[in-house]
Amino acid sequence: MGGADVLRIHFTGEDLGRVRLAPEPDPMWEMLLSLHRLRRRDAGVLFGPWLRESLPRVPPDIRLLTALAPPVGYAADFLTPTVDGGLDEQLEALRATPLRQVQRDLREFVIQNAPRRLPSWSRELMAGEAAGLERLAGAARGYVDAVLGPYWDRIRVQICRDRNRRSRTLAEGGWDAVLSTLHPSATWDFPVLRLDFPVDQDLHLRGRGLLLQPSFFSRYNPTTLADPALPPVLVHPIEHDVYWATPDVPQADGKALAALIGPTRAVLLTALADGAATTGQLARRAGTTPPNASRHLTALRQASLIASQRHRNATLHRVTDLGKALLEGGSSQIGM
Repeated sequence: MGGADVLRIHFTGEDLGRVRLAPEPDPMWEMLLSLHRLRRRDAGVLFGPWLRESLPRVPPDIRLLTALAPPVGYAADFLTPTVDGGLDEQLEALRATPLRQVQRDLREFVIQNAPRRLPSWSRELMAGEAAGLERLAGAARGYVDAVLGPYWDRIRVQICRDRNRRSRTLAEGGWDAVLSTLHPSATWDFPVLRLDFPVDQDLHLRGRGLLLQPSFFSRYNPTTLADPALPPVLVHPIEHDVYWATPDVPQADGKALAALIGPTRAVLLTALADGAATTGQLARRAGTTPPNASRHLTALRQASLIASQRHRNATLHRVTDLGKALLEGGSSQIGM
């Protein structure tokens, strides 16, 4: 993978029989990852409508969450408990987090996020005072209700689409097919699944299985918990319907877009609405070869519909404002 950091998940035969596809979005993971989108302002076409409408709704006590969940780096594991049920059950698990886990996660936060410091109120967490976890649970409830609640039904639809697609892949090709197509960076060679990751990390499942949790607000690489002793979960991005947030807004007809710029270029441009991607990733999305995708991407770049820049050993592409307007069907915006 070109020397980049990698997450290596080590399976046994028993683990393959215990891999699960999560049936629903996870409220606390969506809380965490949507906070990243809010703070990094990397919404683009995909999350732009949500971001514009959600910013005025953000509760004042969001700082309690952002203090332990920076937009880049380690976020405290105990913020995303892996339990059965929905938000109520997760918040109850958060309130009941063992003191040793809280202290361990806060120490890990200081180590991995230096020179960022913990807030002064974290002392009550380190001391095991119940009020600290109660305040965090209240902040999480307020954020999810205000910022994610208005969109939750649409978020669930997108997660179910991803689960159904992977269920078909499982039925046709088994877990080998699911794991090898989980993400553009995925390399599956039993007993190890390798994925691009912000840090170099190994996760040994040791018969516990793995929960594959699709995430609506995950945008780039999959993520997991830092503590290998916690229940294993892999949170991964999904393929979105570009118009998920604005179903009633007039949209560019897919056939018309393909007729205008060609079917392969239409697929490539639409794929970039999901965020920046490399040539290889886009080639896989379009079902073509990297050289052919590169030729089409050059044409899109020459038409000012995308922009490209080198990143490490790859080229990253992103959609431009002109490309966004074309995707959104805004003919008046692009002077047609």
